[in-house]
Amino acid sequence: MKLSGIKYLTDQGVENIWKNKMMAFATFCVLLISLLLVGMSSLFYLNMNSMIAGLNDQNEITVIMKLGTTEDDNKSAEESIKNIENVKTIIFKSKEQALKETMQSIPSADKVLSSSSTYVEGDASFMPDTFIVTVKNTELIDDTSARIMQIGTVQETQSSPQVAEFLRELRHVVTLIAGTIIIALSIVSMIMISNTTKASVFARREEIQIMKYVGATNTFIRTPFFVEGLVTGVFAGIGSFFITWLIYSSAYDILVNKQILMQAVGVNNLIPFANIRFVVLAAYLCVGALVGALGSVLSTRRHINV
Repeated sequence: MKLSGIKYLTDQGVENIWKNKMMAFATFCVLLISLLLVGMSSLFYLNMNSMIAGLNDQNEITVIMKLGTTEDDNKSAEESIKNIENVKTIIFKSKEQALKETMQSIPSADKVLSSSSTYVEGDASFMPDTFIVTVKNTELIDDTSARIMQIGTVQETQSSPQVAEFLRELRHVVTLIAGTIIIALSIVSMIMISNTTKASVFARREEIQIMKYVGATNTFIRTPFFVEGLVTGVFAGIGSFFITWLIYSSAYDILVNKQILMQAVGVNNLIPFANIRFVVLAAYLCVGALVGALGSVLSTRRHINV
């Protein structure tokens, strides 16, 4: 096909949108709603995963050293813990710091300790030094604790394997539910788009039949529909992007800036829209254009016997 012919058919496709503006608008609305439903569900899933990752960061192992360990013992143990692959951060807490925190958190602690004949004020030798270890992957927390226990100067480790198990189950449930919702919405959206496109093509069946009678090829007939669906899909993608931007940014500001939820549940791990706006825009444009164009072409092929 010559370039002039392609330009003519493209112009016809764009012109058809205006000629059949009611049907084009219906297709646009269905595409817009479908893209929004699937897009917002996908963003919700991404943020839930990010929040779960934020909870991972808060999972810690408390390493209690044996009484009487020296500064060199602590430095050696710290280096050994740092060399464990799953360790993310390590913070040392001296026995003196632990005693001070105990005094501040328990008002009666000073009286209890003073009642002991062996206690000397300010003496923290009866308390152990500790390390607070943050792990990268909570699923490996038991293995990490076991490796830390192999260090000779470590008395014991304390962690919450239940948290790791909870996070694993939560991630599995979120993935299952979000995946089911996204797939279901995608199927419903495709059915809606297909039916709308069929109605649009059916309403113009006489126009297509006339084109066939005068010798128009299948490609010549389908191309304007292809262009029409493509342009409608692109506009639906742009509309979906701006609506998503508005809703997402508003929700983000409420949850993060106004601190409705605590940081402890991972709100600070929500993804700012600025970080993903280009990916979201590209996804909306590509999916909108693809679905709009293919929907139009398949409807002309299957239901008009072109």
